[in-house]
Amino acid sequence: MENFDYDLRSIQEARELARKGEAAAKKMAGYTEEQIDRILKSMVKAAEEHAACLAEMAVEETGFGKALDKTYKNHAAATLLYNDIKDMKTVGIIDEDKVRGTLDVAHPAGLVMGIVPSTNPTSTVIYKSMIAVKAGNAIVFSPHPSAAKCTLKAAEVMRDAALAAGAPEGVISCITMPTMGATNELMHCKEVSVIIATGGPGMVKAAYSAGKPAIGVGAGNSPAYIERTADVKKAVAAIIASKTFDYGTICASEQSIICEECNHDEVVAELKKQGGYFMTREETEKVCKLLFKNGHSMNAKFVGRSPQVIAKSAGITIPEGTKVLIGEQDGVGDGFPLSYEKLTTVLAFYTVKDWEEACKLSIDLLQNGIGHTMSLHTNDREMVLRFAAKPASRILVNTGGSMGGTGISTGLNVAFTLGCGTCGGSSVSENVSPLHLINIKKVAYGLKDCTTLLADDATFRHPQQTGGQTMKVCGPCRGASVSPADLVASFEQRRNTGTADSAKACSQPVSGSCDEEKLAALVRELITNMKNQNA
Repeated sequence: MENFDYDLRSIQEARELARKGEAAAKKMAGYTEEQIDRILKSMVKAAEEHAACLAEMAVEETGFGKALDKTYKNHAAATLLYNDIKDMKTVGIIDEDKVRGTLDVAHPAGLVMGIVPSTNPTSTVIYKSMIAVKAGNAIVFSPHPSAAKCTLKAAEVMRDAALAAGAPEGVISCITMPTMGATNELMHCKEVSVIIATGGPGMVKAAYSAGKPAIGVGAGNSPAYIERTADVKKAVAAIIASKTFDYGTICASEQSIICEECNHDEVVAELKKQGGYFMTREETEKVCKLLFKNGHSMNAKFVGRSPQVIAKSAGITIPEGTKVLIGEQDGVGDGFPLSYEKLTTVLAFYTVKDWEEACKLSIDLLQNGIGHTMSLHTNDREMVLRFAAKPASRILVNTGGSMGGTGISTGLNVAFTLGCGTCGGSSVSENVSPLHLINIKKVAYGLKDCTTLLADDATFRHPQQTGGQTMKVCGPCRGASVSPADLVASFEQRRNTGTADSAKACSQPVSGSCDEEKLAALVRELITNMKNQNA
């Protein structure tokens, strides 16, 4: 009964938070850009002050990742994000086209629900709070149960900073008793206007099924292709830095390396030099049994873990200083578990003959993380253009997936919710920004005189527009009102009188007689058959 009471209380809390959040959203809708910017600056300051302790809380509670890297992710979600969006117009008139006579007017979405994953709990809260407030909204969070404490603390830090700068009560809140019932209740609350779902596929699917607008993201399975013109040393360094960043917990991190036969030896040597350990077939099987359960579902115990922890648990010995574990694979899909997403320090490794084979392999790998991200290392621009057609929303060139996909090392919007496009089951394909959390209303001035539209339109033609008189239309032009006998008679008359005479009786010029004669013959046959049937 005690557990049952907890569930009921968690559902009731969700309802109360939704009501308070909606009231706060209505107040936020009237805030100016200056007021919102003042709130954001306060939030950034608080996030930076708590970046390290929030990171440590997240590692301690979940066991995922590294405190130093999580601290930087908190920094990215605060300072780097603010610098990215501070000049973005999200209030009032955000665009004007004087030629077309239109204005774009921003209106906040309302109350946003943010679903938070256990892999990036505190940085996601900071990021979603920032983009929600920038768009003039309020936000309520639903934490992952295994990261509830650090998620709640991050939400409290953001809330207190926002309130101190003049935001209304209820602008940022978080469920304190996380249950599936509470999350489900919040998703279906009428007060919630839009859902941003970052998490497992089940949660994302539930968000899209809630009967309201939702922004969800799918799993990643990013291949990194080191093409023959690439600077191998730099490419390997970027991949290693990305895959070891927070121990691979960012979904845009590389999952597989693809090299060509012509640069295979150089790539392998460089990977070993920079801390990559190539496992034997037997070692790879041991690690796979450890990492995956029920086929290719990732074992949460080994998400965001160091190679040392994984190796020790798998019962294998690795050299000191190893940064990533690498397993060679011969195929994709069932029977090749490393061809799937691995949010930890393990990579699959493939060798192909040329770029065309790399292209096919990349597409096969992306089917298990379709629409998300792919990395390409090359100095050939034409190769970039070829791979831009791959089924991924982010094609990253000469950079690490973790940093590049989130906009930290690229010109993409800084974000921790990365759209996968319709092919990946997502409503957006880009990095989610404040612009995804506003409604854009169109104001349109009249450009034409509605009372003289037909007469003024030089591209419009109609018989009644010629001298104001209706032109005579011959039998065939009247369509269904003409009997078969009339059709034949009309044809016979036109054939006998010739094109010039028929043109006087018909506004349509006489077309090729061959088609008309066939039509007339068909009609004659039809009339004959009808007479025979009646007889």
